[in-house]
Amino acid sequence: MRDHLLVRHWQIVALLILVAVSLAAPLIAPYDPLSARNGDELLPPSAQHWLGTDLIGRDVLSRTLYGGRQTLLVAVLALLVAGIPGTLIGLLAGYLGGWVDRLTMALLDALLSIPALLLAMSTLAISGRGLAQVALAAGFAALPGYARLVRANVLPVRSSLYLEATRALGARPQYLLFRTLLPNVTLDLIGALTVVLGWTLLNAAALNYLGFGGDPGIPEWGAMLAEARQVFRVAPWVAIAPGTAIMLTLMLINALADSLIRPHSR
Repeated sequence: MRDHLLVRHWQIVALLILVAVSLAAPLIAPYDPLSARNGDELLPPSAQHWLGTDLIGRDVLSRTLYGGRQTLLVAVLALLVAGIPGTLIGLLAGYLGGWVDRLTMALLDALLSIPALLLAMSTLAISGRGLAQVALAAGFAALPGYARLVRANVLPVRSSLYLEATRALGARPQYLLFRTLLPNVTLDLIGALTVVLGWTLLNAAALNYLGFGGDPGIPEWGAMLAEARQVFRVAPWVAIAPGTAIMLTLMLINALADSLIRPHSR
């Protein structure tokens, strides 16, 4: 048990360091991430530019640090888009059961039959381009799967004896939902939300890679990978930095999610 807690705390600390470094980008980035310098195009890593420069002479390290702010912000906003309505939908479907549950699950299954990235792109076709729209689309794509996870965790609690006893004492539905059901599944939902954070980050990066993020000059990890396609063979360092940042962040998030899942759920 102690080893499990140590691993979990290490992952939390690592993620907090990642967030802190991204937030402190204006203080620690050596160059302006938007400033292009003639004559500095595609410079390899050196003492002056630790991670090299890109196609128009911008410092890759500075852009990667600033890109973390954009990528993590979009992922967290997408998590809120999926998490708040997804929790409510899953709670109501699991608690009410009957035709409400069947109808809700039919709608969620219909959405789940569409690949998440395609669903997000369809949402962007309606809402337009931009980082806020990417957050909305990535969150909407993650909502059906998360809502099903919430419902699956609610069902065993709904049929428990203490919930029946609370209902027999005359507790109102609102009390049963938010004071009895929700607290009993909170730990499981935290683990599920951590998984969803990984989904939203990956989908948001993919959408920005495909050019849905709006201004291509804004530093964002997915958009940086898209720009690096043109020069990958001659300057692979342009892609290595944002690609490694995405990979390490996803590894930390997934490892944290695994440590938060209850042993009986594994």
